[in-house]
Amino acid sequence: MSEPRSPLTKSARQARIAELIERNDVASQTELAARLADEGVAVSQGTLSKDLLELGAVRVRTADGQFRYALLAGEAPAVSASAALTRLARLCGELLLSAEASANLAILRTPPGAAQFFASAIDKVGWAAVLGTIAGDDTVMVITRDPAGGQAMADALLGLHPTGPRSTLEE
Repeated sequence: MSEPRSPLTKSARQARIAELIERNDVASQTELAARLADEGVAVSQGTLSKDLLELGAVRVRTADGQFRYALLAGEAPAVSASAALTRLARLCGELLLSAEASANLAILRTPPGAAQFFASAIDKVGWAAVLGTIAGDDTVMVITRDPAGGQAMADALLGLHPTGPRSTLEE
């Protein structure tokens, strides 16, 4: 490994931090700093803490009870629809505990503290079938445009995982 170096700009460092959080399970600032150091990026704990705050990164509890960093809605760099769907599929496997429906509503349960992050991932997919999402601490309500679309949405999210069927709601 070469001598640690800092990126030329703050935005470049923050973009790399966001990418590491999006692509890996990062449980702590120490782990994140070590990953950056492995890439030759030297960063102090104080600077890393400020970067995480500015990026809107929060620690969420996963379905298995572990913690990991996640980026809040609107804070992550823009991603393509297919990348957003791939990310949502991964998160369904990690965070979706249950899904139930009533009329045009799908009610999704997540581990405590993960609902807003999960709702953001649904929003980023940009499904035309979704009118909007509302998130609490451990519950997400997905409102569909179809007056009877709640069950289809719940089924799509329950079946959406990396090795499972693709959702028909992406059109």
